[in-house]
Amino acid sequence: MATLTISKEDEKRVKALGFLNNKGTDNFSARVLTVNGAITAAQAKCIAAAAELFGNGIITFTTRLSVECQGIPYNKIEDFRSYIAKEDLVTGGTGTKVRPVVACKGTTCQYGLIDASGLAKEIHERFFNGYASVKLPHKFKIAVGGCPNNCVKPDLNDLGIIGQMIPIFDKDQCKGCKKCSVAAACPVNAATMVEGILEINPDNCKHCGRCIGKCNFDAIKGGIQGYKLYIGGRWGKNIARGQALNKMFTSKEEALRVIETAILFYKEQGKTGERFSQTIERLGFENVETQLQSDEILLRKPEILA
Repeated sequence: MATLTISKEDEKRVKALGFLNNKGTDNFSARVLTVNGAITAAQAKCIAAAAELFGNGIITFTTRLSVECQGIPYNKIEDFRSYIAKEDLVTGGTGTKVRPVVACKGTTCQYGLIDASGLAKEIHERFFNGYASVKLPHKFKIAVGGCPNNCVKPDLNDLGIIGQMIPIFDKDQCKGCKKCSVAAACPVNAATMVEGILEINPDNCKHCGRCIGKCNFDAIKGGIQGYKLYIGGRWGKNIARGQALNKMFTSKEEALRVIETAILFYKEQGKTGERFSQTIERLGFENVETQLQSDEILLRKPEILA
């Protein structure tokens, strides 16, 4: 049987559809999109059937929680796409644009401080789907972490969100217990006894919320939910750790506005082939931070997208 010759143009075209060449073969892996790794049982069955019908039956998972079906011949690509469309599944997730959003299981994890899955879904709809046709200088990755444990490494993404719980400490309620349950609960030693009274070092506190409700005398009765935003993270051959914006965001909508501003800023001021971290390095963190927290870029959204 004659081997099908696939041109570079054809390979590039199907890569944009989410089909990546399997090294050393004429076959491809189909990258099936999920919303933060969540699929229904019916969709899982559909993917499994498609993998056997059109591929080699092997299913793998990407670091951004997409599903990949291996070994699909070039001439079966459209058949594969049509088959999975029966369960509202599509391929994609490549190119110089917003990539699939990832989040930890902070929604159900005992340490989760925010609805990480819900926030990731909202970001997916607004910025992955909503900005699907917007070409950027390079790929743009977003990750949501439910707490400062950083399981999903938000600060190694172009933009990362980390859930926070800022303790409300009433020093007057501290009774100077010989063994302080708050200090014992703090995993980073930010809460310590100083001359018989509890002190919380704001520079060391990670806002993990572990201390809340631990004091028997209500010195820390509750906390303020927040979102810490990091910009300019990058993983790969050259690693950059994202820097945190100085402001602590206590409004989800305000945090989402900053995300949209960052995408628009990157489209307008980033150079082709330049990662967001490199744009920040070139223009200066303080300059970028100031622009992201103003309304000026959002007001020019139609102009920038045009």
